[in-house]
Amino acid sequence: MTDHPTPSEQQAANTSLGDLLGEVSRDMSTLMRQEVELAKAEVRESAKRAGTGAGLMGGAGYAALMTVFFLSIALWWALGTLVGNGWSALIVAGVWAIIATILFVVGRSAMQQVKGMPQTIDTVKHIPDTLKKNEENR
Repeated sequence: MTDHPTPSEQQAANTSLGDLLGEVSRDMSTLMRQEVELAKAEVRESAKRAGTGAGLMGGAGYAALMTVFFLSIALWWALGTLVGNGWSALIVAGVWAIIATILFVVGRSAMQQVKGMPQTIDTVKHIPDTLKKNEENR
């Protein structure tokens, strides 16, 4: 072993406390900016996926609406020969009320699975706690 300090020990000895605090401050600032940019990217990606899915669902919904409309008229007409037009209209409307309820419940469940806040937000929240712990350890 030699009594000569290593280059990192020499640099630490020559660096003032103010310089070290400035360096830590710059590093924290850079870290915070990077975390915010990551959070923005995650939010944009989630919004893009939700928007694409919503657009496709809207187009499919319109096509299905037209199909359902004409099938409902056909069912109404067919049932009208058995029980009369008034009752057949009520039967078809009741069937559609049940289908609408089921679709609403399934759709609400799907919307609840969309992630609102990205994981990075949770990481940023922990940074102040980490700084407090470091100050207490000094």
